[in-house]
Amino acid sequence: MFTTHSNHPFHMVDYSPWPLTGAIGAMVLISGLAKWFHLFNINLFIIGFWITMLTMIQWWRDVIREGTYQGLHTEFVLVSLRWGMILFITSEILFFFSFFWAFFSSSLAPTIELGMMWPPIGIKSFNPMQIPLLNTAILLASGVTVTWAHHSIMEYNHSQTLQSLFFTIMLGLYFSMLQAYEYWEAPFTISDAVYGSTFFVATGFHGLHVIIGTMFLFICLIRHMMNQFSPNHHFGFEAAAWYWHFVDVVWLFLYISIYWWGS
Repeated sequence: MFTTHSNHPFHMVDYSPWPLTGAIGAMVLISGLAKWFHLFNINLFIIGFWITMLTMIQWWRDVIREGTYQGLHTEFVLVSLRWGMILFITSEILFFFSFFWAFFSSSLAPTIELGMMWPPIGIKSFNPMQIPLLNTAILLASGVTVTWAHHSIMEYNHSQTLQSLFFTIMLGLYFSMLQAYEYWEAPFTISDAVYGSTFFVATGFHGLHVIIGTMFLFICLIRHMMNQFSPNHHFGFEAAAWYWHFVDVVWLFLYISIYWWGS
């Protein structure tokens, strides 16, 4: 528990209700999903969603307050936070690795049910030189702007940090809009053999990560407008930038393997 006098540099957090409410929200959310799928009733899912969202907002509010206003995030604490983010991104890499494994397992040795061809007979794949290439350029550009934002924070340049974060968020939204349009115009569905399944699961989860990363950067933009970042204390943005670069790299692998080679 937090005290005003301590003989160590670590942060012993106060008692918090948010782990309990988070667990309750997750339980209600999953139960609501099961009820939605089987009984076509979404009420319990909505309740679980809002419990989880409110828990996240209030828990992160407490973390921001502890780190920004109470000065509890010492250098030792920041090292632990950085390692936590590194391990989280590592788990995300393994998460996407399973999708690539499924894709290459099916594409390198197509079964007789697929006509021993890849893409399977009857499936028209996307042209990698159209929207996928544009989305690749968009994400690469967003990687440049988020790096620009990081350097601007380090140089205490408030206006350029604001501009570069805004451009990064706009590029993320533009990517998501193009991805949604691509899905709308797709000549195949998720039920079209293993090709449709691997395509939509891999690109869909990547799209979800882009949306989460965009929200992450939007929160950083709001925090920057409230002057909560400094050259020596901006791990919240640093974590968002790492996450965004991870999303960029995953897309490059998706584009090369699924859109270009897989077509």
